[in-house]
Amino acid sequence: MDSQNIMFVILAVLIVLSSLATVMTKSIVRAATYLLFVLLGTAGLYFLMGFTFLGAVQVMVYAGGIIVLYVFSILLTEGAKDETFKRKAKDASWGLLLSLVGFGAFITIVLTQKFKAQVLTAPVESTNAVTSIRSIGDHMLSTGEGGYLLPFEAVSILLLACIVGALIIARKR
Repeated sequence: MDSQNIMFVILAVLIVLSSLATVMTKSIVRAATYLLFVLLGTAGLYFLMGFTFLGAVQVMVYAGGIIVLYVFSILLTEGAKDETFKRKAKDASWGLLLSLVGFGAFITIVLTQKFKAQVLTAPVESTNAVTSIRSIGDHMLSTGEGGYLLPFEAVSILLLACIVGALIIARKR
């Protein structure tokens, strides 16, 4: 095994174990911390495949912003005090049954489909990385066909409404 495969296995194990810990822990703050490890592992996979822009966005937006948002939400709503979550055997049996059904469906799909065997290699680095990022920005903010200016503006208005709503809620306290 070469170093890329070893790193892939390490990141995959980190992601799987952190994902399991996220859904199995009783503390919501710990679940957010484990989710951070999942998102950082995913960013590591992006970097390993050579998608540095996607990896950087994953770290900044998801591992940085979203986890901070989750932790603030948990702490501001006093969700951290709710550490006495009791699981019932009935709920656990339903969860186990649904997990086994999902795993069975996954195995069935993997075994019945014919996948083309291709060797994945890291993409060739662009000679001018600024051009590729610039083209992404131009495409996102273009008004032509395939442009994302309208959804971009809709999301910005939604975020502005969320900020105003948060300020109104915070002012009442």
